[in-house]
Amino acid sequence: MSSDRSSEMALLVARVAEIRDRDAFAALFDHYAPRLAVYLRRLGADPSTAEEIAQDAMLVLWRKADLFDPAKSSVGTWLYRIARNRRIDLLRRGRGASLDLDQVVAMVDDAPRPDESLGAREREDFVRRAMGVLPPEQSSLVRLAFYEGRSHSEIAAVTGLPLGTVKSRIRLAFGRLRRKLESDGVLDAT
Repeated sequence: MSSDRSSEMALLVARVAEIRDRDAFAALFDHYAPRLAVYLRRLGADPSTAEEIAQDAMLVLWRKADLFDPAKSSVGTWLYRIARNRRIDLLRRGRGASLDLDQVVAMVDDAPRPDESLGAREREDFVRRAMGVLPPEQSSLVRLAFYEGRSHSEIAAVTGLPLGTVKSRIRLAFGRLRRKLESDGVLDAT
């Protein structure tokens, strides 16, 4: 999307936030709702679920337009992230509700053997100790990303750091973790 078009979309969101401009919302809806539905179908959602999530994302725009910050992302990026997160939430909720006996048996059959889980715990301990070599500004970002499952954009929003800074600190942290784990013999240096 061109810079002018992106600015135009951000202005429409501002109008929705400031004066609940229905025409601005309609223009945003007409532009983004079909694109969100296609995106969600590519992620594996069936057509009706994709439409529902796309409409839900647009409803979030209507209700929370004042939270949009054009300095942090484009309108499209913001809406695609909302839609993706809504889909993930829907999948998580649906996972627990639709377990049947065959699925439970399959999960038990796939459970790690005691010796495998011991190895996994040892690796977790190595990683936890390796995290100690990271500076606090890198360690906190890695925790947000991998222990809390937040996206880089969400971390930037929570910490107030620029997105590029978040990405570079996490990349630097991985390099340090890799070197530490290699020097401890946990990872192969190949």
